[in-house]
Amino acid sequence: MSRILLFVLAVLLTACSDSGNTTAQYSTTSSAELPNMQKILQSKFLNAQPGDVITIPEGTFDFQRSLSLKVDGVTVRGAGMYKTILSFKHQISGAEGILVTASDFTIEDLAIEDAKGDALKINEGKNIVIRRVRTEWTNGPDTDNGAYGIYPVQTENTLIEGVIAIGASDAGIYVGQSRQVVVRDSRAEYNVAGIEIENTINADVYNNVATNNTGGILVFNMPNLSLEGVRTRIYNNQIVDNNTANFAAPGGAVAGVPAGSGISINSNDLVEIFDNDLKNNQTAHIVISSVYSTNYSDRDNASSFDPYPEKVSIHDNRYEGGGNDPDTDYLPQLKDAIFGEEGTFPNVIWDGFVNPALIVDGKLPTEYQICIYNEASSAVFNVDAPNQFANPRVNETDHQCRHSPLPAVKLASF
Repeated sequence: MSRILLFVLAVLLTACSDSGNTTAQYSTTSSAELPNMQKILQSKFLNAQPGDVITIPEGTFDFQRSLSLKVDGVTVRGAGMYKTILSFKHQISGAEGILVTASDFTIEDLAIEDAKGDALKINEGKNIVIRRVRTEWTNGPDTDNGAYGIYPVQTENTLIEGVIAIGASDAGIYVGQSRQVVVRDSRAEYNVAGIEIENTINADVYNNVATNNTGGILVFNMPNLSLEGVRTRIYNNQIVDNNTANFAAPGGAVAGVPAGSGISINSNDLVEIFDNDLKNNQTAHIVISSVYSTNYSDRDNASSFDPYPEKVSIHDNRYEGGGNDPDTDYLPQLKDAIFGEEGTFPNVIWDGFVNPALIVDGKLPTEYQICIYNEASSAVFNVDAPNQFANPRVNETDHQCRHSPLPAVKLASF
């Protein structure tokens, strides 16, 4: 007993020492020997100085309150995403597990479980690295789970790599109102949206696995936000079996995402989708729509907001199964009526909304079209949502076109 008491005293003295140019080191791996980890980390976050590296040892540590960091230039490092576990299962205060309002921030090699709200939120920072972090709600898909797992918003120059996000009631990996973003080598499963890029300029999403979500990868523009997104590349991803029933809270942007959606594009321009493997997404592998087809359609939108998805490029993808058991009230009837009970949707379905100001001779010019090439089929199923599904149809000819490839996102060096 005396040995344990001496150890705890030593840890507490370290936590209270000057944090300038120090690393918060702990030598034990037993959570039982560190009963005050919440107090220690709160102190380290509060007293952090630029350049500090706050290390957290192996163990499972319980937190009742959220952690907050407001100092630039800090690194938070655990011993591994299955070794250092910050559990917020008994959280009683705070809207997040960890909230960071700072730049030049890195967090890596730890897990955040069962946060009351969002697991990891980073707000208004530049030069952000989120690496080998796991966020999870351990009870499985549930509307009462927190909304977001990995959640940088209004950031610039952000790298998310090697993360795992499970069980978020909105998006497992979400980037919103941000610029210059890379999401790679990560896994999202059993979320409503696996990976969501929303109102973001210049994003690359590649080498990820999105599986067992409601929707695998989403690229959305929502009205009345500070930034309107454009230029997203989605490539080299595994987007498989995203058929989990939608468990989002009613009224949210993703509450209307049909289960069985592989990739969903909503009101976003200049999106390039290529070299992905899409398998067994039962509504459709790729869904393209306007905000007019969402539960935001009846809201007052800023006059400058462009609600139409344009200049979408789809090429060199591989498909298997899918489109056989669509979600929502109207899609099953459309599938059966057009393709038969045993039939399937084409790989791409579209709600059919276009900007009437751009129509020339009854058609949308090629430069604004959904273009498909180097694929087995260029068919797009237009559900004709603007006319209450009066004339749903398959069109191949209009979509046999090409847009110029988008440039790779280049992040500033960290």
